[in-house]
Amino acid sequence: MIRVEVVYATAERQVLVVVDVPVGTTVFEAAQASGLTRQFTELDLAQSPMGIFGNVVSDPKVRSLAGGDRVEIYRPLLADPKEVRRLRAEKAAKAKRAQKPI
Repeated sequence: MIRVEVVYATAERQVLVVVDVPVGTTVFEAAQASGLTRQFTELDLAQSPMGIFGNVVSDPKVRSLAGGDRVEIYRPLLADPKEVRRLRAEKAAKAKRAQKPI
C-alpha cells in the first residue's frame, strides 16, 4: 500500500483527503477512493482535469501514483486569467490618464 493525498477546492472551501491505496493505483482511482464526490455533489471526476503537484496529467485513468503524491482535482475556470489581467491593465491605464493634469 502507498499513501497519497487528494485535494479539491471551490471558492468557498478546500479539502485534502489522505488515502491508502494499492501500489499501481491510478490518479483517477485515487480520486474515486477519496470520497470527495460525496462532499462535492457537483464534482464529476470523469470530466475534471487532474494533476500531481501542479502538473496536469494527460490521462488520469492510466497514470500510476507513487507514495506521497498529491492528486489535485481541478475545476473549470470561470474567467480566462489572461483576459482578466488585460482588463485590469486597461482599467489602470484609464485611471492613470484620468489623473494627469491637462
